Parts: sequence; structure tokens; C-alpha cells
Amino acid sequence: MSNEIEIGRGKRGRRAYSLDDVAIVPSRRTRDPQDVSINWQIDAYQFEMPVMAAPMDSVMSPATAIAMGRLGGLGVLDLEGLWTRYEDPQPLLDEIAVLSEDNFNPAATRRLQEIYQAPIQAELITSRLAEVREAGVTVAGSLTPQRTQEFYKTVLAAGVDIFVIRGTTVSAEHVSKTVEPLNLKQFIYELDVPVIVGGAAGYTPALHLMRTGAAGVLVGFGGERPPPRGVRWVSTLRWPPPSPTLPRPAATTWMNPVAGTSTSLPTAAWAPAATSSRRLRWEPMP
Repeated sequence: MSNEIEIGRGKRGRRAYSLDDVAIVPSRRTRDPQDVSINWQIDAYQFEMPVMAAPMDSVMSPATAIAMGRLGGLGVLDLEGLWTRYEDPQPLLDEIAVLSEDNFNPAATRRLQEIYQAPIQAELITSRLAEVREAGVTVAGSLTPQRTQEFYKTVLAAGVDIFVIRGTTVSAEHVSKTVEPLNLKQFIYELDVPVIVGGAAGYTPALHLMRTGAAGVLVGFGGERPPPRGVRWVSTLRWPPPSPTLPRPAATTWMNPVAGTSTSLPTAAWAPAATSSRRLRWEPMP
């Protein structure tokens, strides 16, 4: 059976599957859960819960990152979100949570754009990361590739333990005629902290990101659970605007071509909060 489908006149594409399309089939042998360890490690940092919390304003604040760390997971702060743009973003977060539920509401989109027009403040990056560090948990912060060159020195000076470079789609070799792209391999090589990078949507892009020397690679992207088969996904409202899609979970074990060591990557839980302003409307496909 062919794994390709028609995507246009004279064009074919390879079928892809989300994690919801994949099931783990038990073998003839089972194991007592008490004998299984779910501990995992990124570089020198060990965690008891195999969860990375998404760097999104809808789910992650300094307080949430601290709580996640105390539970044994890893909370990643979005260093381009409202917590680094405003001294007290809570009133704005409350406002976003109650924006209009109407699909394609231009007023809601416009208001989101207005809120995120405020500049990122380096001093707030420092103070937010310091707040997490004072709690005694692992400190992780996320920047997009476009902002990494501008703020990475601030992030490192603040004492981040794990640096996350995250975008909707991140490749090892980005090409641009207008700006000088981030050289991931050189950047990661020169840093003294482990770097997690992503997302990648396929085997080849993920392999190339591994070869940059990253300590971990985020594989997959997209929203939360898709609609049932035969149902069309009509509309969404996501926030914050700089991150139009949410990475999907991923778990794998790979050989680091640079260090020559095997690294076990955790299942990354990128779950939207109940207060997110995302709205879905499903309707039968014609």
C-alpha cells in the first residue's frame, strides 16, 4: 500500500501521522510499574517527572515554572511573552482569557496584537529567571531564533541552566536574503549551557538539528488533539501571536553525533491551559 497521496496536479506527498494516530501495542511480556523509572536527564540535569512545560503565556509563569520544578519536571519560561514585557502582566492575562469567543473576531485579534507590541525588557528577563533560580529549581528559558542573538547574553548572565531555542519550525540551516540567520551549530558550540532546539517535523530536519550539538530536540508541532476523522477544523484563536502553533509531544532516544553518546529525550507535554483563549468549532466535512 502506497504511503503517498495526491496533493495537486502532478504532485504527490507522503502521508504524515500525528501522535493521536499512533498506538503502542503491548508485547507478550509486561512489567510491574514499580520496577520502571521515569527519571530522565538533559546534560547534567536530572528530573523525576518526564514532562517539559510549554513556554507559553497561557500555561507558564515564573510561579508555574517553580511549581513544575518542585514536582520533578521542567518549566520553560517564554522570554518573549508578557512576563518579560510588563512588570505586572496579570491584568492583561485576565483580559485575554475573556476575549470574544466569536470565530475570526477581528477585535480580539487586534487587541492581542496591541498587547504584544510592548517591547521585551532585558531587566525583566533577568528578574523572572532570578525568581525561578531563587526557588532552587532548574532554570530554563525560551527564545525564538529571531530573538536569540539579541537577548542570549542577558539570558546567560541571569544564570539560565537550560537554553531553549523554539519556533514553529526550526531548521539547522535557515536561509534569508534580508537578515543574517542564526548559525545554530556555531552558537551551540560556543555556549556553556545545554541547548534544546525545535520544533522539527520530520526525520531529516530532526537529524540535522541533532548534529548541531543540541542536548535535546523538540520533534513535532501543531495544536492539541485534532478533531475526529471526517470532521474539519474550521477556526482557531491562539495566543500569544508570536507563537501561532503549539509543539506536540515527542519522545525518542538518539545518538549524539558530536559527543558520541546516547541521549534519551523525554515526552514533552505542551498542554494548553483552561484559561487559554483558543476556540474551536468543528463541522462535518462535505
